[in-house]
Amino acid sequence: MDKRQSIASAGVEASTALRPGDRLASQWTQTEKQCFDAGATYLAAVDQYDGITTAAARSAFDRATAQLHDASVAVDRFYDAHRQSLEHASAQFAATPRLVQDALGEADAARSTVDEQYAGYPSLRRAWHELDAATTTLQNDQRDPLRAREHAALVRERAATLRAAVESAPGKLREAHTALSSVRTRMQAVRTRSEGIAPAFSALLREFNAKSSADLSHNERSSARHIEQADEDLRAARSALDAGNPEQALELVGQARSHLGDAEHLVDAVTDRVRLLRAVKADPKETENKVRFTLRDAQQLAVNRGLVAEWGSVLDAQLARIDRAGSALTGAHPDYWSYLQDLDAISDFIAGVIERMRSSH
Repeated sequence: MDKRQSIASAGVEASTALRPGDRLASQWTQTEKQCFDAGATYLAAVDQYDGITTAAARSAFDRATAQLHDASVAVDRFYDAHRQSLEHASAQFAATPRLVQDALGEADAARSTVDEQYAGYPSLRRAWHELDAATTTLQNDQRDPLRAREHAALVRERAATLRAAVESAPGKLREAHTALSSVRTRMQAVRTRSEGIAPAFSALLREFNAKSSADLSHNERSSARHIEQADEDLRAARSALDAGNPEQALELVGQARSHLGDAEHLVDAVTDRVRLLRAVKADPKETENKVRFTLRDAQQLAVNRGLVAEWGSVLDAQLARIDRAGSALTGAHPDYWSYLQDLDAISDFIAGVIERMRSSH
């Protein structure tokens, strides 16, 4: 009974250590108590009747033997019911020390791949530091099997990250040269495009209501600042590359790309606004008719789905909004931009109603 109890108890302890949330320990408690009680009955019989063959002695030993048998059966029943979980937990528990040592070995092997030529690269320094931190945590927690297994997995992951950084390091120099050249070409293109922002903004002021371009009044100055900042980043990237730090160069090139993207957006906002407003001026009803068509579709959908009582008046109100938007196009310089914004808002509202009607059935 003691041997069977020890095997089952070890499995329960392993399962509890690795899976604190499982309920095996609470299920095992009653069976374990039965074993302790049987053992206590047997020891009491030995203490009182050892070497004695009286009827009372035989009765005491028979009772102890029966309890030992019942406890053994209970242990076997518990073990058979949970055999897979117990044996799996025991195997994992036993393998944990080896798992820890293997992970520490992988960490050392990964460190040994670092070439001094690239050791100063930020990606390598960062990966090395993260691996060291994970290794220290693993060493501190290796007596806790659950945490040890979790941290061993993290050490292996960090070791793989360091190896990947080592493998990519030789190509960073070529990547930085290529990126620098590419962004310089892009900067020239952005500078050329930015030359069109001033005449485009002047056209907005000449041809349209002042409100149509008020939100774009700072675009020229802002785009110029972004281009200047991109130029500074590229000069710094060139210096970093010459100093043997291609990763820093790539980071600076990335910053330059971001500034150029912002500059392009600011330039395009002005030139696109001119094209858009000229198109609306040429045919103000085109966009309005598209919104009216969408509204008719929404009204028909409400009829088809029996939702007129719920949405009919809401949709009818959008027709009045469309009429009001069109009536605002008055004077020598109508505010086409506000007109478009109003129509966009109405269109978005109608689209929302359509989505809600479709999802209601």
